[in-house]
Amino acid sequence: MEVLSVLNLGEFAQIFSKIGMFPVFDLAYYIVSILYLKYEPGSVEVSRRSPVASWLCAMLYCFGSYILADIMLGSSPIDYFQHNSHILLASAVWYLIFYCPLNLFYKCVAFLPVKLVLVALKEVVRTRKIAAGVHHAHHAYHHGFFIMVIVGYVKGSGVALISNFEQLLRGVWRPETNEILSMSFPTKASLYGAILFTLQEARWLPVSKSTLILVFTLFMAITKVVMTARHSHGSPFALVESWVCHLLFGSPLGGSEEDHHHHPPASSPTSPIKTKEELSEGARKRKVKKAE
Repeated sequence: MEVLSVLNLGEFAQIFSKIGMFPVFDLAYYIVSILYLKYEPGSVEVSRRSPVASWLCAMLYCFGSYILADIMLGSSPIDYFQHNSHILLASAVWYLIFYCPLNLFYKCVAFLPVKLVLVALKEVVRTRKIAAGVHHAHHAYHHGFFIMVIVGYVKGSGVALISNFEQLLRGVWRPETNEILSMSFPTKASLYGAILFTLQEARWLPVSKSTLILVFTLFMAITKVVMTARHSHGSPFALVESWVCHLLFGSPLGGSEEDHHHHPPASSPTSPIKTKEELSEGARKRKVKKAE
């Protein structure tokens, strides 16, 4: 009984919810986000041809959720760029991943055991961002429950919702990759998480915010680590979503989750000249899912 009292879930959740994100967790978030940017076709070529465009894409990958949420709440879209330490840290990560001699930094963070740890830490930040977005919207629109869900969803989804704009900075136009049309697991999970945190904020969910943060973080971290380790594009929600959509909207049963996220190679524009680095990472790019 004494051991159980020491390992009190409520107390641990309180401690966990008060842990600062900067710099360790934010660093992991920036590394994984920019790592996924480097997996995108043509990103290495853009970094050589136009470092400014590459840096802007990296900043969108790291801070796209803040920019979009600020626009929706009537704030300046560049408001988050006043945090100099975050911008410098993300910029340093961008430089090391794209320009480190012999690709040493990239090889270290892309090494699977290291990457799994970074992915888990990133999900801690994602959950905090969802909770913070819902809380912020709650203060601005006390009874605007749909607004809380939308802002929390945007905060958790990251650059995924503005991926087409980010692609334009790299000279790519692939409207079929619109995240609203084909939602990835992190985007779906952000939506469901935003709904849960909105219910908790409205006192309709009988659980403390710290406990919800802990439980949702564990779910996201474990799921993403397993998916990354298995190079999986599936979703734990797929079966339930398939039946619900079939019953409510008449959608066909048995649709493969991977069919929604993989497109024929012919539909994706390829660069006429590829670097050796891009060619060696071709197999990985086809398997890696959009982050954020």
